[in-house]
Amino acid sequence: MRPFLYVFHGLTGALSSEPESMRQTLKDLYKGCMKGRTMYIIPYSMGPLGSHISHIGVEITDSAYVVANMRIMSRMGKGALDVLGTDGDFVPGVHSVGHPLGPKQPEKAWPCNADNKYIVHFPETREIMSYGSGYGGNALLGKKCFALRIASTMARDEGWLAEHMLILSLTNPEGKKKYIAAAYPSACGKTNLAMLEPTIPGWKVECIGDDIAWMKFDKDGTLRAINPEAGFFGVAPGTSMHTNPNAMRSASGNSIFTNVALTPDGDVWWEGMTKEAPQRLTSWLGREWTPESGVDAAHPNARFTAPANQCPIIGDEWEDPAGVPISAIIFGGRRSDTVPLVYESFDWNHGTFLGTVCSSETTAAAEGKRGVLRNDPFAMKPFCGYNIGDYFQHWISLGQKHGSKGNLPRIFYTNWFRKNEAGKFIWPGFGENSRVLRWIFDRADGVDNAEETAIGYVPTVESMDISSLSLSNEEMKELLKVDRERWLEEVENYKRFYDKDLEGVVPKAIYEQLDLLRDRLSKA
Repeated sequence: MRPFLYVFHGLTGALSSEPESMRQTLKDLYKGCMKGRTMYIIPYSMGPLGSHISHIGVEITDSAYVVANMRIMSRMGKGALDVLGTDGDFVPGVHSVGHPLGPKQPEKAWPCNADNKYIVHFPETREIMSYGSGYGGNALLGKKCFALRIASTMARDEGWLAEHMLILSLTNPEGKKKYIAAAYPSACGKTNLAMLEPTIPGWKVECIGDDIAWMKFDKDGTLRAINPEAGFFGVAPGTSMHTNPNAMRSASGNSIFTNVALTPDGDVWWEGMTKEAPQRLTSWLGREWTPESGVDAAHPNARFTAPANQCPIIGDEWEDPAGVPISAIIFGGRRSDTVPLVYESFDWNHGTFLGTVCSSETTAAAEGKRGVLRNDPFAMKPFCGYNIGDYFQHWISLGQKHGSKGNLPRIFYTNWFRKNEAGKFIWPGFGENSRVLRWIFDRADGVDNAEETAIGYVPTVESMDISSLSLSNEEMKELLKVDRERWLEEVENYKRFYDKDLEGVVPKAIYEQLDLLRDRLSKA
């Protein structure tokens, strides 16, 4: 097999550069790169210490910022070394900000190397090399670099799943609990769902993880999941006590804030945090800021890093080394029309197909231009560590291998963002999404409360609890509507995406699902 190098990526996994050539480039850049700095060696565990689903990593870095964040985001230190032992396997990572210091050279406020930035993955040898950037996933190598790009390749080779998914538990009033994993593209409310406060009486949501899930089948064919991270690395703008109070409470102390604005008394602030902006701030660029400045005070991708154990609704099981049994998997996107509020796949292959067509409307679509979509299969477009067609096939193959035991999770698709003719959201969202989770819970529990349609099982209007909501039955019907003509357009959009954007690497089993969908719609 030809060695594969992953420098950022294209969906089809095209080589960006020959691995040995890139190794030489990095070797030259790394020479003397940490001069004048402190070198840190970080042993860490992704996942609960000692879990058979967890894996160990070791990162070398010259950034104290990285050390502080990795301390929150992973199980770092002696515990990881104890698990590793003297001959254990680990994923190595090397990181440098790429800014050596002379004897009297002053430090930059944000050390980096603007002219040379490389975030490089070697999936075959399970190595990560990062140079020139000090921020986020480019530098915290346990996060997306290891937990998704390298881990997805490990998962392919070893028969498990490394996914860009939240994990939550949902408990009904009778005390019965089910675990759900869910994948959403950006700006679709993923973190909000992970930390949901239900509005329906007697129901309870607990967070197991907000971003990444590692899932392995046990001997009984049950898919069990862990959150490999130990903290939340959340997008700050838009997070508030209204949109996600549990995220705000999680970050109330022992947390790191990156590229946010500062109030005169030293507190943090970002757009969307409060209804009214403070009259005076120091912006993320260190400049004086007022509401009349005409620019954002915080960077649009400003972050908070908070310990997961500070989340008020963190589940006791989040540290269970056995993982939690997944009953349902949700895919979703942001669509103003066509896609119903929620529907269920017919089977595992059909559910895998739903993952391949995750998409969200771009700004142009939000402004009224229908069909302008950003495709993000499985919400893994930036994070899959190998050819996306092989990734689809991996899902199909796991279903074939474990499906006979009858314990495969049911697979669903949700869309909170359908609009009416006036351009207003029909569904209230946020905590009211618990009503959709309730329907999913009941379906996973075997309740017959759905209507079979050409696209899958859609809730009956009567099965959706809309008590106390200002929603009419007609609006609920609109939310659940399956428009045959629009869905036939969807089929052609999917085929174009497979053939053109994915360059024909999509496996036969997925094309078969597309053909089946077209046939069902034609006969509807």
